[in-house]
Amino acid sequence: MAGSESHYILERPALDRPARVLIVVAPYYKDIADMLLAGARAELDAAGVAHETVEVPGALEIPPAIATAHRLANYDGFVALGCVIRGETTHYDTVCNDSSRALMLLGLEGAALGNGILTVENRAQAEARADPARMNKGAGAAAAALHLIALARRWTRPGTPAPTPAPERETILIAESGDSEKGTA
Repeated sequence: MAGSESHYILERPALDRPARVLIVVAPYYKDIADMLLAGARAELDAAGVAHETVEVPGALEIPPAIATAHRLANYDGFVALGCVIRGETTHYDTVCNDSSRALMLLGLEGAALGNGILTVENRAQAEARADPARMNKGAGAAAAALHLIALARRWTRPGTPAPTPAPERETILIAESGDSEKGTA
């Protein structure tokens, strides 16, 4: 049983310059989300990291929100927070697997993110993991994002500017309207 296991927790990383983190939370189970959020905010505050929070309807909307912010905004890292409790259908498996895989793909694309989406069998498990006085998984997700920010900064090549948001996509003209033989458009 994992509850009786002890595990090592890395020290909070020291960041070489200020950082800005986006917390994306799905308040489907509002009380659980509020506890996760409290833990994440406390961890980021303790590290002196600026943060902003946005809400999305559910766990499946967290990865697209982070992907959009990663592409269009200027955040150093991201924290994904939410809770999925097993129900009577296979929807639980879909939500757990798809949200987790999408977050992993974002991480592999360079987003420094911590996954704090709880995937549990029942409410008691969710409460234990979300509660800042108990397992504090919100703080753990924020700490993971901080560690990945520190690593990204460590591995940035000398003389390479800090990563910036992706440029806007070019519009590609596939066909022109009008009569092309007359040279009018």
